[in-house]
Amino acid sequence: VQLQASGGGSVQAGGSLTLSCTSSESILRWTNMGWYRQVPGNQREMVATVSNDGKIVYAEPVKGRFIISRDNAVRTVSLQMNSLKPEDTAVYYCWAFDFGTLYTHWGQGTLVTVSS
Repeated sequence: VQLQASGGGSVQAGGSLTLSCTSSESILRWTNMGWYRQVPGNQREMVATVSNDGKIVYAEPVKGRFIISRDNAVRTVSLQMNSLKPEDTAVYYCWAFDFGTLYTHWGQGTLVTVSS
């Protein structure tokens, strides 16, 4: 299975971007999907996740600014990022977790750069 991430880019502070993660196969197998981000030299951190039954978790720094959604019909998880800040600059990775097999899968990263 492949997770194809897209939508990264450069934007000024206060702007918006939407990331999309599209799977090559059905995403119904994934108990949880979401986005992580990583700044060089730092650990990868959770940004937002959404479960198969619609439970959503946001990291504190993005609450109220980011919106995650999951559309099983088109095999896509999206992250709408609003009111972007320079500290949101990172490589964003799509993530999927299958609770039944405890298997974790990562997509390739997409770079988001927010300038002040």
